[in-house]
Amino acid sequence: MAVLEQQLTSQQAIDLENKYGAHNYHPLPVVLNRGEGVYVWDVEGKKYYDFLSAYSAVNQGHCHPKIVDAMVSQAKTLTLTSRAFYNDILGRYEKFAAEYFNFDKLLPMNTGAEAVETALKICRKWAYEKKGIAENEAEIVVCENNFHGRTTTIISFSNDPVARKNFGPYTDGFIKIEYDNIQALQEVLENNPNVAGFLVEPIQGEAGVFVPSEGYLAKAKALCEKHNVLFIADEVQTGIARTGRLLATCGNCTCEKKDCSGTPEVKPDVLILGKALSGGAYPVSAVLANDDIMNVIGPGNHGSTFGGNPVAAAVAMAALEVVTDESLAENAFQLGELFRSELQKYAETSNVVSIVRGKGLLNAIVINDDEESETAWNICMKLKENGLLAKPTHGNIIRFAPPLVMTREQLLDCVAIITKTLKGFE
Repeated sequence: MAVLEQQLTSQQAIDLENKYGAHNYHPLPVVLNRGEGVYVWDVEGKKYYDFLSAYSAVNQGHCHPKIVDAMVSQAKTLTLTSRAFYNDILGRYEKFAAEYFNFDKLLPMNTGAEAVETALKICRKWAYEKKGIAENEAEIVVCENNFHGRTTTIISFSNDPVARKNFGPYTDGFIKIEYDNIQALQEVLENNPNVAGFLVEPIQGEAGVFVPSEGYLAKAKALCEKHNVLFIADEVQTGIARTGRLLATCGNCTCEKKDCSGTPEVKPDVLILGKALSGGAYPVSAVLANDDIMNVIGPGNHGSTFGGNPVAAAVAMAALEVVTDESLAENAFQLGELFRSELQKYAETSNVVSIVRGKGLLNAIVINDDEESETAWNICMKLKENGLLAKPTHGNIIRFAPPLVMTREQLLDCVAIITKTLKGFE
């Protein structure tokens, strides 16, 4: 019997991973084998609401037919050429996405961490060739409690001990400041002429869905402009309609109206995208910038065998078309308002939940317990029993991020499951 034809129980699948796979994740004990829209099913056939969306990669819903059709069609025609040759899909995708997000150029990669690394390299090369910083002296400002991936360079400016410990030596050239502290950014920029860029998440997702104060991003961008520093927005998780607008840097644009263009109020100099750029169907990431920045990259400076492959390009165009065609930013905005409003009603009388926060359909609740406790994990285990999948982040915080194709009725059903579950821990 072929390996893929073997029928496994949940425990058998878990045992296989535990024995033959590296233990670099701690999954919830559920084994999924099918997904459609906002739902997933385990190998025993139990149905769940997916409230994680593969960390916001599946904004368009599981197995969206338009995205899957684009992937299958292209996979039957041409899958990979490498960038040693041209293909007839990549240029169309680059034009489509560059115009979609209002930039001159796109550099295609595969994963979010790769895209972040790409943005850092672009920023440094720009610093030496355009800003005039002495070679090897450029510094990039980042925020404490950031999450940009787990490559060696990225963990060098992380303060997560689990991601960092025993992976040194680390990469120099980064200055850490407090998130949502405009004064800290101002002081760094005023006192260090070698700063080349400011890398920031518009909302810190992995840290626990921390939303900055009103106007923080606009003030940060203005300071960057004043000091000739690149404003680099990591929208790998927050982008592609997740927060109720096309990009989280859209400022006050709420997308509650169908005529909302999604034009960013705070336009990054360098935009990093991933996850939902593929609709969860295939690894696709990208860095976008205008010519005065992107043109510092020449042949041989950067690349990827799979970056810009025909399947990825076809999938990404379909994924972005779905966002527009189905008004997913508008839906995320409206349902996010409803979700927080309903959960806040519960939280006001709860001794389990202290805070409800988020934007669009990227939300979190803070459990009244310390980070070392297992309360949030136990709540997620009970949510699983009740037909909804979510996972803690940073111990006592539970992140809620369902696919953006969710309906109002489905959302209210999920709110009922969540509040019922939480009441069991009162």
